[in-house]
Amino acid sequence: MSYDALLWLSFGGPEGPDDVMPFLENVTRGRGVPRERLLEVAEHYQHFGGVSPINRLNREAIAAVEKELAAQGIDLPVYFGNRNWEPMVEDTVARMKADGVRRALVFPTSAYGGYSACRQYDEDIERARAAVGDSAPELVKLRHFFDHPLFVGAFADAVRAGLEQVPGARVVFTAHSVPESADKAAGPPEEGGRRYSRQIHEAARLVAAQAGVAEYDVVWQSRSGPPQVPWLEPDIVDHLDALHAAGVQGVVVCPVGFVSDHLEVIWDLDNEAAERAAEHGMGFARAATPNGDPRFAELVVELVREHLAQAPVRKLSDFPLAGCTVNGAPCAVGCCEPVKRPAR
Repeated sequence: MSYDALLWLSFGGPEGPDDVMPFLENVTRGRGVPRERLLEVAEHYQHFGGVSPINRLNREAIAAVEKELAAQGIDLPVYFGNRNWEPMVEDTVARMKADGVRRALVFPTSAYGGYSACRQYDEDIERARAAVGDSAPELVKLRHFFDHPLFVGAFADAVRAGLEQVPGARVVFTAHSVPESADKAAGPPEEGGRRYSRQIHEAARLVAAQAGVAEYDVVWQSRSGPPQVPWLEPDIVDHLDALHAAGVQGVVVCPVGFVSDHLEVIWDLDNEAAERAAEHGMGFARAATPNGDPRFAELVVELVREHLAQAPVRKLSDFPLAGCTVNGAPCAVGCCEPVKRPAR
């Protein structure tokens, strides 16, 4: 089957102070989040001049992928669309149609399963095609890649670099927390749920093994729900308190759940977690996310080649392939269905 383009589909982020509140309103639309909470989160963005690094990092990664495609003789233009901020995916898919694109692959900037990490990107695709209407391009979303050797290798090297900064440190892997109910619903019903957290734990295991780390922890960050709703725990800052109480002298924090430096990474880890570690007199290093590593562009092109040239599927775990869908259809009946949010 032939393809005319690659759509790079991401979360989006503000690129100036005036963008912050409209962006947050897009993110939380329909969720009943109090304005006071939005203003609180907005302060995190304003700490960095109202700019999230994610759009810039996506553009840099796209340029690297375009270079890698050209190096491999693949003529495939790359389009950039976001869920929550410009360039909006609806506008991007409209431009693809105008450019004559009939069928495109979609790379979502998440390595994992679950509603927010996977199925919500299916919804983005379905919404964008509906907005474009008749003759919208066919869109085929690429698979999960949390256990791809290039993804694992980039993180393993980042962990080693962190351990050079803080020798003997405890390695702590983090990922974005989600409500317990959402994690229980992650994956096809017959799989028993928790696809998201199980994949995070497996990625951490693979990275630790390749980095030569025998003992490590998996914790969570960036929860945003009301306190009465259980989310995946422990939180990274609480865990640092526990490690300090246990006599740990230093930590290397690896944000294995993120492919790039979202605002949550630079605020929750580089600020809050680093400050808590400093309060305890603990050494602290944060491992780099992989999208600036040349292997990340290689990974994306390899996923593309699985469709263009039936390239071998490379993965390091026995988890089933998942996440590869067409035109926004879920990858299995009942897979990762959204959980109704409680009233706040």
